[in-house]
Amino acid sequence: MYAQRSQLQRGSRSASFAAALAVNAALIAGIIYAAPKITPPEQITRLITKNVPITPPPPPVEPQPKAEADSRPVQTQVFVPEPVVRPIETPTSVTTTPIEQPYLPPLPSLPMDGSGTGVAADPAPTPAPPPLIPAEIDSRYARDLQPDYPASERRSGNEGIVQVRVLIGTDGRVKQVERVRASSDAFFEVTRRQALSRWRFRPATRGGVPQESWQTKTVRFELDR
Repeated sequence: MYAQRSQLQRGSRSASFAAALAVNAALIAGIIYAAPKITPPEQITRLITKNVPITPPPPPVEPQPKAEADSRPVQTQVFVPEPVVRPIETPTSVTTTPIEQPYLPPLPSLPMDGSGTGVAADPAPTPAPPPLIPAEIDSRYARDLQPDYPASERRSGNEGIVQVRVLIGTDGRVKQVERVRASSDAFFEVTRRQALSRWRFRPATRGGVPQESWQTKTVRFELDR
């Protein structure tokens, strides 16, 4: 019986020890879980703030009421200047060009109406026609008067003279050539061709009007010595 009591005491002690150990473990675990968590300090950045003034927005613009269109017609005044009249000065002197009057023969005297016994009056004297101013050689073409020396006459050493009568037109050109005399046909032929193609004159005039006229010209053919 004593042995059973001692075994019961041992068992109760062991149970008490285990219970005490469990209680302590529970307390320690509660202390550990109940303790606050401490985190390491982090780097703190200082934020500096500054008040910036904000410009207030402009007040809203109220729409202007549209003016009613005037339906009345607009009267426009047109200024018309008064015309200015200036006298036009006309020249006092007038130059006129005389017109040549053709030459008319005097009319025969006729008997007066009636019995025929009257005396006819003398006709008025007819004015004389203006004189004819003869044609002249145009100085711009003076170098073209002499024709070329005929080759046949040059080879033969012949010299000669040609005299021709030419009709000069109102434009100063030779229209016709007549032979007066010539040392040879070769001399006359070159002179005729030269006169018709190259000779130029200032035409004859009568009262300032160009006229056709005849002139006699002489051409000499001489060899250089």
